[in-house]
Amino acid sequence: MPLPVDQDQPIILLAGGTGYIGARLTPLLERERLQLRCLARSPEKLRCHVKETTEIVQGDVLDVRSLDRSLQGVDAAFYPVHLMSATKDFEKEDRRAAMNFAVAAATAGVRRIIYLGGLGDDNDPKLSPHLRSRHEVGQILRESGVETIEFRASAVIGAGSLSFELVEALTDRLPVMICPRWLATHTQPIAIDDVLAYLVAARDLPANGSRLFEIGGADVVTYGDMIREHALSVACSVTLL
Repeated sequence: MPLPVDQDQPIILLAGGTGYIGARLTPLLERERLQLRCLARSPEKLRCHVKETTEIVQGDVLDVRSLDRSLQGVDAAFYPVHLMSATKDFEKEDRRAAMNFAVAAATAGVRRIIYLGGLGDDNDPKLSPHLRSRHEVGQILRESGVETIEFRASAVIGAGSLSFELVEALTDRLPVMICPRWLATHTQPIAIDDVLAYLVAARDLPANGSRLFEIGGADVVTYGDMIREHALSVACSVTLL
């Protein structure tokens, strides 16, 4: 039986509740006696994955009218949204979605937006379109006038994450493939549990204006290093069996 929601607690909106980050963030927020509202394009698909106490509202970050409804009465909003997998023109779509969300949040009087972006140097001429778009989204949210807490993470490691699946897939194929050049790219991998802890804690940060936190892990490695480490761990597990 789920704990009753304290109606005196603020309403927290989670956009992207069906994504990798959002799906793992939801149960952590549900443990607290706040009013959790999840934004979903297809509410019926999300209902079986959340508690009865979690409100689900139909909406889309590309539909500003649905955001106006969804953000009414919201105190803080989580925005771990990236559209790169949904469209070829992801930069344009990410920009439009962020502007919609920023305007709707400001209009609704949202106190704080919590955003998960990507780790990278803005001055790096080799910054990928993917990271450039994530940084632009953070800037759009900050310029909304709503206090925005932006975390920039590198490769997020956890079962089911894009980074983990990529490393796992390449480990299986490397014996018979030519290594792509980007395997020499340096990254600072961080565990999914640590990312989630940062996001949850951001809700209770003292008000002090928009802030940006780089949360890359302590180890600086290449993707090639990660593949070799994963291959070694798989080999050791097979040996033990």
